[in-house]
Amino acid sequence: MGNVFFQPGKGRAAGVRDLFGGIAKRYDFLNDLQSFGLHRWWKRRLVKLAAPGPGKVMLDLCCGTGDVTFRLAAAGAAVVGVDFSEPMLAVARQRRRARGPDAKVVFVQGDALHIPFADDTFDAVTISYGLRNLAGVADGLREMWRVAKPGGRLLVLDFGKPDRPWWRSVYFAYLRWLVPVFGRVFARNSEAYAYILESLQHYPAQRGVARLMQELPARDVRVFNLLGGVMAINQAIKLPASRRSPA
Repeated sequence: MGNVFFQPGKGRAAGVRDLFGGIAKRYDFLNDLQSFGLHRWWKRRLVKLAAPGPGKVMLDLCCGTGDVTFRLAAAGAAVVGVDFSEPMLAVARQRRRARGPDAKVVFVQGDALHIPFADDTFDAVTISYGLRNLAGVADGLREMWRVAKPGGRLLVLDFGKPDRPWWRSVYFAYLRWLVPVFGRVFARNSEAYAYILESLQHYPAQRGVARLMQELPARDVRVFNLLGGVMAINQAIKLPASRRSPA
């Protein structure tokens, strides 16, 4: 029997919305627990690759409670965080209020497959632990590409599939047996955390995402494996219109 939150096809969004709505208040704590705090380092790496700074306008998709959004803004960029889970956004907005009026952050409820912004708007578009949850990975990447400016960066941080079979087996065993226990004990929801492995098994991961990025079209398509491919950052830069192949 599959995971209750993993609904393929059109039902995917409803399952993911229910999942994150139920764990929003414990989400940050469990991120620290299950990654042993390493997610903070991985997000710093993502932000560095995004090259934020004064005068830059950036979009953080599937922003959740705002971790990456706030990191981009702290480097001087004006940042919009988009997520379709209101409970997650409620936590993000509470964090923003605690930072005071100087935080250059706006949070918007929206769908990553139908981003509510015009073409060629952002200097960088990031998505952390969100692409894997979309009904269409290729569709999500095309939307990121659409709203990025020519020369803008697309950056994806997500769970990966290690190339080495033995390391992949160890990693998948951790996700299968230990991570749901964390969910049951600390969020009273083991299924929400068993979902990670279920969704990863249906996700093309870093190699597949790189192939899809090359089709956008984009340049400088790169994969940065983290912890032996347990996590990965995919990077691409949107080609200017003059350098795209004719349709």
